[in-house]
Amino acid sequence: METKNIILELRNRHGMSQEELAGKVFVTRQAVSRWETGETLPNTETLKLLSGIFDVSINTLLGSPRKLICQCCGMPLDDATTSKEPNGSFNEDYCKWCYADGNYTYHDMDDLINVCVKHMAGQGFTEEQARTYMEQTLPELGYWKQHKELEDGGKFEEFKAQLIDELNALNVKGMPKVEKLNALVGAYVNLAYPMPNGANVKFLDDNATYLGNQLEGEDGRCFGVLANADFLLVSTYGKDCADPQLIVYRKR
Repeated sequence: METKNIILELRNRHGMSQEELAGKVFVTRQAVSRWETGETLPNTETLKLLSGIFDVSINTLLGSPRKLICQCCGMPLDDATTSKEPNGSFNEDYCKWCYADGNYTYHDMDDLINVCVKHMAGQGFTEEQARTYMEQTLPELGYWKQHKELEDGGKFEEFKAQLIDELNALNVKGMPKVEKLNALVGAYVNLAYPMPNGANVKFLDDNATYLGNQLEGEDGRCFGVLANADFLLVSTYGKDCADPQLIVYRKR
């Protein structure tokens, strides 16, 4: 789809007139009309504004001329999986698992490979095939070619270590020791827990990224641990997240 059609479709989807959109991006109504007829294209700064208004990447606005992949894990990117900067603008180099809230979430290639292999195994890959593929792919990606320059002096790893210590200090009965935390998007871990009043309550933001892990319990149930700068959460659940039970939700 061409940019002219994309802007027209997005404007209509958001219920805006040409004049209303023009006011939001500080141009004339005639300028919006020329975009939608294909006479002209928005300039770079206007594309940034349109990206924020419509919540789509600039690449999408331009008709997806580039096939975006995460420069950390290699997964294909679309608007739903592309990361964002703290100010809400899209960062088209990374997925929201690998770059969240202005932080790179993986600093050890082996850790990332182990996480990816778990997700890829059984989805057309054997574990061995998945590991071989990731070991060949990651060193060629931009992040791993320059990750030493992108390091934050170890601050994020220190933060993860602090969260691990706090989770282990909860001394939850039967829960194995937490040794690693991975980046997890809220939508994939936002379980609804039954409350004493009979309601089922979710505690997470589907669009936020958290640090967490799944631990295998001795009775066949799993422990789920999640944390960020604001809270610690521990739960248990059965196969395929059945019968989730909240054990701890504590503000930090």
